[in-house]
Amino acid sequence: MNDLTTILGISVFDRTKEAGHVQTLLTRYGCSIKTRLGLHEVTEDFCSHSGLIILELFGDPKEQEKLEQKLTVIPGVEVQKMIFNLKG
Repeated sequence: MNDLTTILGISVFDRTKEAGHVQTLLTRYGCSIKTRLGLHEVTEDFCSHSGLIILELFGDPKEQEKLEQKLTVIPGVEVQKMIFNLKG
């Protein structure tokens, strides 16, 4: 069992322009994603153009790295990574 948990934070600066590219990758690497949380500001009169996606990754670290690298090259997308050792 892998004792490391990897979390990716994905900031999408223009959701209307880049969401399709991001969604395609998230679908392609869906078996590497354990948890996905999407955040953006929305009210009755406003829906933010930017958003944040938080992923808890699962499985083969090489596949996780491929997903991270492919997200990083999308214009208007910033990726940050956190790795936790659950063994303590």
